[in-house]
Amino acid sequence: MSDSAATVSAVPAFEEIQAAARRIEGLAKRTPLMTSRGFDAIANTATYFKCENLQTGGAFKIRGAANFVLSIPEAERKRGVIAYSSGNHAQAVAIAAQSVGIHATLVMPKDAPQSKVEAARSRGARIILYDRFTEDRVGISKKLAEESGATTVPPFDHPWIMAGAGTLALEILEEAGELDAIVCPIGGGGMISGCAIAAKHLNPAISVIGVEPADANDTFLSLRAGHRVSIDPPATIADGLRSPMPGELTFPVIQKHVDRVVLVSEDEIRETVKHLLMRLKILVEPSGAVSAAAVLFGKLPSGLRRVGVVLSGGNMDWGTLAGL
Repeated sequence: MSDSAATVSAVPAFEEIQAAARRIEGLAKRTPLMTSRGFDAIANTATYFKCENLQTGGAFKIRGAANFVLSIPEAERKRGVIAYSSGNHAQAVAIAAQSVGIHATLVMPKDAPQSKVEAARSRGARIILYDRFTEDRVGISKKLAEESGATTVPPFDHPWIMAGAGTLALEILEEAGELDAIVCPIGGGGMISGCAIAAKHLNPAISVIGVEPADANDTFLSLRAGHRVSIDPPATIADGLRSPMPGELTFPVIQKHVDRVVLVSEDEIRETVKHLLMRLKILVEPSGAVSAAAVLFGKLPSGLRRVGVVLSGGNMDWGTLAGL
């Protein structure tokens, strides 16, 4: 990572999230906020779905990736960027790099959804595949960066990424008005960190609730332990939430601003993907559906009347969808 990327403050201020919203306006869409009376009747709450499955690149990741790439000083940016990701972040970095005419190298697991690999490759990126069970993606990326002088764009553990992702909360609260809670999926914690900073600034009384697959519960365990806990590489269907440990920078933000983390099962995730597709007519990938699953299956505290739910992505292989 370039020196300029390493010396910014560890936690973005609210004003930096506002600045990120202006910076990424040309690359990231303002995605729609959907409602469903049928879903609300089952969940017994008014639910506002932030449809990042309809975002540029099919996921919220373009917000952080665009903010990061556009924040790199131009002299450093010309040397290109490197990213490691199971798919959505890789694709977002490829889009952001292409928009400013620089080269992107993406380190992706061999078992990443093929649709995500091909989408990133179609943006002109160089793809390097690795075995996530036996190889270290961070080490591979670091070596490539040292050889090329390119800047590493981390998937979540950087204030520029958090600030970009936090623009989600600005849009949700501006459009939905006062909410009792915002519910976000948790992978490495970049999105929920940025959203929590923004939401708590605008409404200190709002609850911020994170959701993880029960089979990828590293943040849940870390909060219970009071320090970051690492788990074995999880095999959850929610491939975008397979980070084995919360971020070094994101975890303190989660400790301070996130009210609770709840868990959903693999079957609950599958049923929610099907419900969103058949009832709301929107395709949401398993990673993006965990937040809705927590609402649909009663995992949230009682008494929440109005809830914003982030559907973080919609990129899924046809075979995976058919398997549901």
